[in-house]
Amino acid sequence: MSTKTDETNDAPATPVAVAVAAPRPRPKWWVRLIAFAACLLTLWHIFASFLWIAPYSALREVPTQEVLAGYMLPLFGQSWSVFAPEPINGDYHFNVRAVIEKDGEEIETGWVSATDVELSMIRYNLFPPRAGIQSSEVASGQMNAYNKLDDKQKAVAALDFAAEDWEAWMVRSFDELDVETDTTAYMREEHLATAYATQVAYAIWGDDVVRVQYRVSRQNVVPYAERNDAGAQRPDPTFSTTGWRGPVEEEGQSRDDFGDVFRHQFESTQK
Repeated sequence: MSTKTDETNDAPATPVAVAVAAPRPRPKWWVRLIAFAACLLTLWHIFASFLWIAPYSALREVPTQEVLAGYMLPLFGQSWSVFAPEPINGDYHFNVRAVIEKDGEEIETGWVSATDVELSMIRYNLFPPRAGIQSSEVASGQMNAYNKLDDKQKAVAALDFAAEDWEAWMVRSFDELDVETDTTAYMREEHLATAYATQVAYAIWGDDVVRVQYRVSRQNVVPYAERNDAGAQRPDPTFSTTGWRGPVEEEGQSRDDFGDVFRHQFESTQK
């Protein structure tokens, strides 16, 4: 029996080309620097958010309270008070009026609810701006500080302080009282509330504002035990009584920018 040799088996093997991946270039130094900085920023943000949300501890003094608050507010501030054991159970309102000078005569305006104007920015809005909650936060801080004052100190807060350098005058009035309650926290909130009221007044009534007055109120919701009562009504609001104040503006504030946003929203609520 003859054997037929397959000629193809005798042919020399054809070399197969093997693709070798080229080594990946190392990132440029500035890319590595940006990535490292982004990692550090992310770690800091997570750490700061944890300290802000968690109950107070000595860890908060690592960056100090001032540094932590300066970073978290106003953009990253958070509150978990919608949950038990102490959920939010009331609304804050911030109202403003002013005395304006017109044709040599001082005219007192009516009250305007800055809170209602701001809430109209976020109602039915899928992308609500943070500007819609500023007055509520200012009102909350002011009333919380006000409620810690002694009755004598509250009487001082109800007085009019509209002269130049009125804040120093108000501090001296507090110091003259025989009361141990520290008013530092209240004066900080007083300054903030007056500065905010000033911007609202300028936005609505223009640059002829002579004095401003703000009124903070809080109204609780229907008590939980009465939630199913068809005739249940919300309790009457409580107020922090404050007098007239001289206008206050912070360095770097833009009266025009605030006015453009707030005035437009205010006018839209009047239609």
